[in-house]
Amino acid sequence: MFFEQYYPIETIVYGIKNNRYDFIEKGREKMRRKDREITDFQEIIKIIDQCEILRLGIADGNFPYIVPVNFAYRAEEGSVELYIHGAKAGRKYELLKGSPFCSFEMDIPLKIELIPERGDVTMRYMSVMGEAAVTFLEGEEKLFALENIIMARHEETRNFEYNRAAVERTAVARLTVTRLTAKANLPADKASK
Repeated sequence: MFFEQYYPIETIVYGIKNNRYDFIEKGREKMRRKDREITDFQEIIKIIDQCEILRLGIADGNFPYIVPVNFAYRAEEGSVELYIHGAKAGRKYELLKGSPFCSFEMDIPLKIELIPERGDVTMRYMSVMGEAAVTFLEGEEKLFALENIIMARHEETRNFEYNRAAVERTAVARLTVTRLTAKANLPADKASK
């Protein structure tokens, strides 16, 4: 796999076990709120499918650079690839070109809930976070991703005649997910994992 060139194979475990996405760097801290963790791969994909915005976290000196982007994805056999596009210029592009890795987050805020009997307030949500290896696509691979993954994500854009002249100045990146976690704080009547 792509990320094996950056992580020694003895430090990682990856694959599918019991329909669960498993890529865990050994020694990495486990999720604190196990009661909110979602481990079923298909349930994680359902959350991803409902999200419209992906927030990228990119290394930029002493501070991370966080930028919201539209995205599309492909998921099969326990692996996820995220696809983003944008101008071949600017801070996001330059930082991603300079580093083959990023972090990401996406979420669905559901509602704020007051719990008077406990004097508590909580936000109901579903979220997915992870890390990915970044590859910029060119040629036929880039065109395939634009037309068959990015434009195909939404019914409105599936058959849209976009400006083909813009393809040359458009960067398309595949984010190969190397770490994936999901969490939800659902109302008791909707909680299911």
